[in-house]
Amino acid sequence: MLEATDLRVHFPVRSGVFLRQTGAVKAVDGVSLQLGVGETLGLVGESGCGKSTLGKALVRLLKPTSGTIHFEGRDISHLGQGALRPLRRDFQMIFQDPSESLDARMNVRSLVEEPFRIHKLGNRAERRKWVDDLLDTVGLAAASAERHPFEFSGGQRQRIGIARALALKPKWLVCDEPVSALDVSVQSQILNLLVDLQKEFDLSYLFIAHDLSVVKHISDRVAVMYLGKIVELADSETIYRNPKHAYTKALLSAVPIADPTIKREKILLEGDVPSPIDPPEGSAFGHRINHARYQETIDMDLGLREIEPGHWVAADPCCLDANDWAAISKIS
Repeated sequence: MLEATDLRVHFPVRSGVFLRQTGAVKAVDGVSLQLGVGETLGLVGESGCGKSTLGKALVRLLKPTSGTIHFEGRDISHLGQGALRPLRRDFQMIFQDPSESLDARMNVRSLVEEPFRIHKLGNRAERRKWVDDLLDTVGLAAASAERHPFEFSGGQRQRIGIARALALKPKWLVCDEPVSALDVSVQSQILNLLVDLQKEFDLSYLFIAHDLSVVKHISDRVAVMYLGKIVELADSETIYRNPKHAYTKALLSAVPIADPTIKREKILLEGDVPSPIDPPEGSAFGHRINHARYQETIDMDLGLREIEPGHWVAADPCCLDANDWAAISKIS
């Protein structure tokens, strides 16, 4: 359904009296991925690694600097707003904070009905019924339609955001950390709702999160992102059972375990995340941990390699153990 190839999103850095460009923030720097029909692809990584920027670029809320995005075989990378408008019915976004993405001046009916008005769908009576049906689908009473977002709890506001995203019957959704601002008990309700909606409407999800336990619950495959690049990609079971990249291992070691009798070594990362304005010439993660082999990675192709069927990992000697590096080195 969706394929991104060597996608880059750079934001100019300007300084001086004449605001000349002096650099660029390389938020997304050469990402390639695919999303299948009815699939959930989890996207994980630390804050600031470029996850949300990638999601916004894929739905063309941001214009890519370079690379291509193909939706159902059509290149949408550089389409203008006029050409994009009819396509926006097929892909929507659920934002992280519903209190910011929902206009507090509008009641719920106006918020959920707005996509129908923009795309000139139905008459007033039909739109009213559609809104009531959408609210029922996400578990809210029809009477909720006359209230304003600030009158609801965080979980209820997120349900309103989901209803609005579903209004035009999209084929895929970007879920940008949709549960990170919610209480744990509410998180499970929203996650189960997303799973049920996916089955009912055959939706595809790009599910962005920094909590790997949440991603495991909902994702078919998981992509791990670090400083604007995908460093590991596999099905969720493989990622959790047999991670290869050092960064993935560090993220997994931080996932809480419910059983206090189980002991697990926690990996504490040294150093600081490099700046996306001036990223290292070689391995970004190797530079962060001051790895002995970092110099070797300068000008080295650190792209993804398939180390086992369906399991891709960056060809980076700073981030793989000796056996995995030996196996990767044999792959051309």
